[in-house]
Amino acid sequence: MRLRALLETDALGLRLLGGEDELDRTVRGVMTTDLRDPSRYLSGGELVLTGLAWRRDAADSEPFVRILAGAGVAGLAAGEAELGDIPADLVEACLHHRLPLFAVNETVAFATITEYVVRQVSGERAGDLAAVVDRHRRLMTSGPAGGGPEVVLDLLTSDLDLRAWVLSPTGRQIAGAGAPLPGPLGATLAGHHLAATRTGRRAPHRAAVAGTTYSLFPIRNTGRGAVPAARDVRESVLSDWLLAVEADASDWPAARLDLLQGVTQLIAVERDRRDAARTVRRRLAQEVLELVQTGAAPAEIAARLRVAAPVLLPGLGVAPQWQVVVARVDWSASGQSAAAGEIASGPVAQALLEEILVDPAVSGPDSADRIAVAHTGEEAIALVPLPAVITAPAEPGEGEEDAAAGADGKDADALAGEPGLHADALLASVREPLSAGLADDGRLTLGVSAAVHSAEGLRGALEEARHARRVAAARPGRVCAAGHHELASHVLLLPFVPDDVRRAFTARLLDPLRDYDRRHRAELIETLEAFLDCDGSWTRCAARLHLHVNTLRYRVGRIEQLTGRDLSRLEDKLDFFLALRMS
Repeated sequence: MRLRALLETDALGLRLLGGEDELDRTVRGVMTTDLRDPSRYLSGGELVLTGLAWRRDAADSEPFVRILAGAGVAGLAAGEAELGDIPADLVEACLHHRLPLFAVNETVAFATITEYVVRQVSGERAGDLAAVVDRHRRLMTSGPAGGGPEVVLDLLTSDLDLRAWVLSPTGRQIAGAGAPLPGPLGATLAGHHLAATRTGRRAPHRAAVAGTTYSLFPIRNTGRGAVPAARDVRESVLSDWLLAVEADASDWPAARLDLLQGVTQLIAVERDRRDAARTVRRRLAQEVLELVQTGAAPAEIAARLRVAAPVLLPGLGVAPQWQVVVARVDWSASGQSAAAGEIASGPVAQALLEEILVDPAVSGPDSADRIAVAHTGEEAIALVPLPAVITAPAEPGEGEEDAAAGADGKDADALAGEPGLHADALLASVREPLSAGLADDGRLTLGVSAAVHSAEGLRGALEEARHARRVAAARPGRVCAAGHHELASHVLLLPFVPDDVRRAFTARLLDPLRDYDRRHRAELIETLEAFLDCDGSWTRCAARLHLHVNTLRYRVGRIEQLTGRDLSRLEDKLDFFLALRMS
């Protein structure tokens, strides 16, 4: 119900003292208090009734009203029975904080107002709805042991016969009641929600998909402790969760709409807890990033990585490899309230990258526990740990071609496919909804580095990911990504590419060969140089190296297996040629 309805009910004896412009606020409950600080008992939307026993002098009014306004109450009703006329200092404080203030005639009991509000808010299902709201509040405020979003949605199903799901902005299911929502459907609903939000339409948003109607509610914490609302919708549209309900809310009574709005606020509390839990991982990423960018000694970076590894990969027991992912969100000028250059894009990209890096097949609010993302300026930078690749067993000597041939198949299986994240795969399931959220004035570009095995490689990996993102930015489309493979030829030849990227490129091609030579004295680097110098001629190369042609073929096959390249292809020959010349 609205505050205006209370004022229009003569039996309640309410007189408006201030806040006429705020009378369309929704009343979700009622609370009577004479505590100086009742904030712990408020969740937002209440009509607060007070007999003013908390007031000792005029200085008490401002802090009391400030607490109520911060808790998001709908309005304040002060009784005239104790002091007669309502003190001017209380009226002034309410005007200052834009809190509607009513005077309650001394002939009207607070119980009368309480009973009326409860009856109106509850509507036709007074007992059921009040019980649901109370149970929701108890469960969500009792901490993690209370059950979280899943239990809240189960209550919606059991008490109100509503199927509902909490979705991320990419459509990934965070929580749900009953059967999981199919991934493509989640992405479609998220796209509908983001597109409607960008147009400024008032929620809930209605979406009809495959003959079924869904109502989409934004999940934002507007109660006590909430962060200030974004000045521009673009600052939050790509990070907010949403509640998808399998029903058409367009004909719902106000009581049911208010209930769902209250549920979204309760789930928003859980979202805030999840974000708070990410603080440690974000701090770790920020510390490593600062060390890398300031040119700290590899030993210092390695020490910080040893601290990060147990947090991000608990129980792993071995040093992981690392990949770097860089993302940026850019907005063009528009008629929005804030100019494009004034939007804080770094935090937007950070929240979005944390979501993108989650496996889309994994559900639940804690599925991003192994992702550490920092932001600097307009960029978000993710430090992604990968379990270390098991080193291949020692290979036979050069003269043991037959035995080597038998081991080659096993080695090829072990080394087939490069570990880690791939740029195209990251965006495959999120392109549709994110494009809707970016609309016609936003772009997301993303770059992915190769995996590196030590602290020495992180600076090169960071530069590599940044240059891959620039390659993505040169392409058309709202959502674009590029990986380190695309830096192998054309970008590397450009004069502005830093030395770190060149070193990363040569290390990726030649380090596996150097490591193998060090372990087996196989002379693969020398063989590669001779093979290229002889223009790929088996006969001439074998003669130069004083080898049998079959031994040369074995060595070249080993080079191809260790690097994933094909020396019969001109492109791969050219990349090896450049790597050798720059090493």
